[in-house]
Amino acid sequence: MQDWINRLKTMWQNGKGRTALTVCGLIGIALLAIPELLPDTDQQTSVVFDTDAFVAQTERRLTELIGTIDGAGACRVMVTLENGVEYVYATEERRNSDREEDISGDDTRLTQRDDNETAAILIDTETGREGLLVTEIQPTVRGVVVVCEGGNDETVRRRISEAVAVALNISSKRVCITK
Repeated sequence: MQDWINRLKTMWQNGKGRTALTVCGLIGIALLAIPELLPDTDQQTSVVFDTDAFVAQTERRLTELIGTIDGAGACRVMVTLENGVEYVYATEERRNSDREEDISGDDTRLTQRDDNETAAILIDTETGREGLLVTEIQPTVRGVVVVCEGGNDETVRRRISEAVAVALNISSKRVCITK
């Protein structure tokens, strides 16, 4: 340990230590400045969920899936939703508790009132103040109608029904298949 201290003292006295410290300081400042110069790719952008695009994409993917099932033939698919996208924002709860005591002679009266306030947590963004988004709940599929050439064959209908139910995580009772 003493050896290292002596080496550092020697470097500092002959000027090499000062030069090395200056170079390290400049490199550190440059490293701090680089992120400011680069575009921010991690910045959270607000994405508006498009329910129509979700339905269209789901119908397209189901059409492709059903088209690969043996005996289904050409098909058309219609998807209905139970609800749209739901956004859950962070909130904070403040508890206000007021307590009053009224003492008059032998009579003591205690009054207590609890008020709870719930407020959304807001953050500053480039577009202004926005609520802090905690989660985004995707739409729930209500039902699916499949019209296909093989819709009159019971085996094909069962295969399609099972495939759609598993793909969308819905009950097979919510799937209607016809020719």
